Amino acid sequence: IKESATLTRDVLEQHFNDLKGTLKKLLDERLMSLLQEVDAIEQESIKPLDECQKLIEHGVSTADDLLREGESAVHGDAGQQNEKLCSFTEKALHIQLDSLPEVPSLVDVPCLSAQLDDCLLTILKNQIFRHGTVASRPPVQLEEFVEKPGGILVRWCKVDDDFIPQDYRLQYRKGTASHFEDVYVGSETEFIVLHIDPNVDYQFRVCARGDGRQEWSPWSVPQIGCTTLVPHEWTTGLEGYSLSSRRNIALRNDSQSCGVLYSKAPTYFCGQTLTFRQVL
Repeated sequence: IKESATLTRDVLEQHFNDLKGTLKKLLDERLMSLLQEVDAIEQESIKPLDECQKLIEHGVSTADDLLREGESAVHGDAGQQNEKLCSFTEKALHIQLDSLPEVPSLVDVPCLSAQLDDCLLTILKNQIFRHGTVASRPPVQLEEFVEKPGGILVRWCKVDDDFIPQDYRLQYRKGTASHFEDVYVGSETEFIVLHIDPNVDYQFRVCARGDGRQEWSPWSVPQIGCTTLVPHEWTTGLEGYSLSSRRNIALRNDSQSCGVLYSKAPTYFCGQTLTFRQVL
């Protein structure tokens, strides 16, 4: 109980820490996207207004300079007055002081605001409060281990009457290996795990997926299985046959010789199956 409770705490803490990190990353990305959108609208909208302001300021500055030049011509030296008045008149004729650039109307000027849906927090809160469960007992458990030559027949059964399984998932690991490996996924309740080293302990565990569900159930209690039966091998050097790399499969070749197959050791006993298949 203590070991499974400690493992469950670690899994929960790791899972929710990962969720918090992922949510923060997603929120930061969304915030950055919205801020970039604000910057783009601001730059696009402010550009014509800035240009209009520059034109108005330039016109006001030009008019101010012309006004001072006119005052200087009126109140200046009488000898140069005619010359200054002619210069003032010529400049005034070429400057359009009565025209202004087109200014966008107020309704055409964007007014930015943030539209935030407050119901998102409620939806997230409801989903978070329903996320995850703690199961005291898994719905399936390992039931039996049967020794096979170089393998183990693993059987499991459903222990929760209310649980309707769709698929099972069997994993194993050798000795004190740190990670389990998938060895079977399907609807059967037994499976022969091959390529097992004899007299070596293997840990097995099984879980199930409910009908119409995507997630897997909690794992069963890990159990140790082993076999004392060495894997079957055919004797090498037999004429007329080719052996697989593990020497557990013999295939007739094109040789005219019809030799006899001999096993390397008496590895088959009553109740075990040896398969022969003819390929045409």
